[in-house]
Amino acid sequence: MGTNAEKHARQKERRARLDEAQTEIQQKAKQRRTLTLVGGVIAALVVVAAIVALTSGGKDETPADTAAGSSTSSTESTTTSVGKSGDLPAPPKGQTLKDPTPCPPASGSKQRVQKFAGPPPTCIDASKKYIAIFDTTKGPFTAELDSVKAPVTVNNFVVLSRYHFYDGVPFHRVVPDFVIQGGDGDGEPWGNNDLGYTIPDELPTDVSDYKDMSLAMANAGPDTNGSQFFVVLPGGGPTLGKPAYSLFGQVIAGQSVVATIGKLGGPDQKPIESVVIKSVTIKEESASPDASSPATLPG
Repeated sequence: MGTNAEKHARQKERRARLDEAQTEIQQKAKQRRTLTLVGGVIAALVVVAAIVALTSGGKDETPADTAAGSSTSSTESTTTSVGKSGDLPAPPKGQTLKDPTPCPPASGSKQRVQKFAGPPPTCIDASKKYIAIFDTTKGPFTAELDSVKAPVTVNNFVVLSRYHFYDGVPFHRVVPDFVIQGGDGDGEPWGNNDLGYTIPDELPTDVSDYKDMSLAMANAGPDTNGSQFFVVLPGGGPTLGKPAYSLFGQVIAGQSVVATIGKLGGPDQKPIESVVIKSVTIKEESASPDASSPATLPG
């Protein structure tokens, strides 16, 4: 478990880290850039060409959106209103917060929030483990969130989920054998949502860390994370090219549901059938007692 001095040292280090991250967030808040998947895969020319051609729209990508992300409209799939066969339903209307973001109740807010005045404060408990249960129109899947390696990202995801931000939001980009991407909370043009702020990267050390069924953030370049995320489909990790996306979780149940969604990719990376996230429920559990280095977030 470490001595008290060591624990205080870790707390001090993470406090400094979060303070620095919050400063960065403030500086980048005005950018409000498109959150997109990015990653550079030069080797896979066929994949790259396909993805480049398929990212309908926009230009907010990181070098690799070629491979990862349709950044640009980061993941964009210019689709239209409600229905099946590639028609994506617009997310339900939500509130815009004009004041600093408060921590939502653990049970969730009364109304959906779609846009924020700034980044959230620290709302997760360092002594807890967080589990996200995605209820989709294709069935549920569950991810364990890694608040030790990605405390800022997990905190942000938990806050957005509890504000019902993801409720009614479709997976707008599906690339078989690569990724499924969602989290655009305001819709058309898909992949260009304006969350109201960005958060900094929390990157793994190597591209091999993107395992099958990993949960990571889409972006439009360094430190431009917001609400859009993706799940890595089997075999898709190496295609990301480099560790350019914040890695914050792992699907631990319902992998078959993710695989089913992953087969629905069509032309231009648009899904051939609309799959909607009905809700994301966050569960708190006691962290493992033998965890040597639990997340320590300043309060």
